Amino acid sequence: MLNKEDLYNLLKIEEKEEKVKELQNEMNSPDFWVIPEKAALKTQEMSSLQKLIDEWTLAESEEEVKALEIKATLSGEYDQNSAIISIHAGAGGTEAQDWAEMLLRMFERFADRKQFTQKLLEVSGGEEVGIKSATLEVGGAYAYGLLKSEAGVHRLVRLSPFDADKARHTSFALVEVVPEIDKTDLVKIEERDLKIDVYRAGGHGGQSVNTTDSAVRITHLPTGITVAVQNERSQLQNKEMAMKILQARLIALELKKRKEQEARLRGEHISAEFGSQIRSYVLHPYKQVKDHRTEYTSTDPDAVLNGELDDFIQAYLKSKFNN
Repeated sequence: MLNKEDLYNLLKIEEKEEKVKELQNEMNSPDFWVIPEKAALKTQEMSSLQKLIDEWTLAESEEEVKALEIKATLSGEYDQNSAIISIHAGAGGTEAQDWAEMLLRMFERFADRKQFTQKLLEVSGGEEVGIKSATLEVGGAYAYGLLKSEAGVHRLVRLSPFDADKARHTSFALVEVVPEIDKTDLVKIEERDLKIDVYRAGGHGGQSVNTTDSAVRITHLPTGITVAVQNERSQLQNKEMAMKILQARLIALELKKRKEQEARLRGEHISAEFGSQIRSYVLHPYKQVKDHRTEYTSTDPDAVLNGELDDFIQAYLKSKFNN
C-alpha cells in the first residue's frame, strides 16, 4: 500500500490546489455567472477537486488510503461518470440465462455496497429461469471508472442445479459497460439512421412496468446497435432513456476505434476482446474466481458473487495505471 507522500504525488495534489485557487479567483469575478451553464461546470469542478484534496488531507486509516489509491488510478475522461451495464446471456439456454441473472445480482449488490444508486432500465426474462439480457444504470461518482473493469466475457463452471444428473456445466455471459454522458459532440445521431419500435413491456420489472405499448426499442442502422428500455413510466421517457444509452454506446464504440487507430499507428497488435473471457468463476470441483487479465484470484466465489469486487477492480486499475 502507498503512503501519503506517494499518494500526494500520484494524485497531483499540488496541481489540484493551484487549480482550486485559479477557479476561486474566477468565481470572484463579477461576470462569473454571466453564462450560468459554464459557471456551474466550473463550480462543480472546483468542488470535486477540493473534495479530493480534503480526502487526502484527512486520510489516516488503511481503508481510507486504499480508497484514495484506487481513485489515483481513475484518471480517464469519463471515469467520474455514472455507468450503464448491459448483460447478455451466452449460448446454453437455461444455464447461461441463470448465470446472466447471477451477474446482474452481483452488480446490484456491488452498487449497494458502494451506496450507488441503481435503476433497472430493461430486462428480458429467460425462457424458464434467469434473464436473456438486462441493462442496469449505476449512478454515483466514479461508478464508470470502477465498473469498466467488468466489461467482457464472464465464465461460470459449476454443477448444474437444472441437470438431473448433476453434471458439470460451463456458462458464459457478456458484460458491456459504458459511461453515462449527458452532452457530447463526439458522436452525432441522425434521425434517418434510427429504426424505432414500440411494444408491450413485460417479463421481469415489477409493478413499475406498464402493460401498455410503452416499451421502446431503438436500432442504430449504421452500426446495428440495439437498445431497448421498458421500465420508465411512459413511452416518451423510455425513448429518452434509450437514446441516452444509444449515445453512450456509440461514444464507447468511437473511443474504441480511436484507441485502435492510435495503437496501429504505433505498430501495436490489437487482440480481439470478444470471445476471450476476462474472468472465470469456478464453483466445482474447487472454489475459485480468477481474473485472467491480472491473475488476481479469490477462493471465496460466494463473496464475489455477493458484490465484493473491490480487490478485482483494484488489481485491474493498478495493472492499467502501471502500463
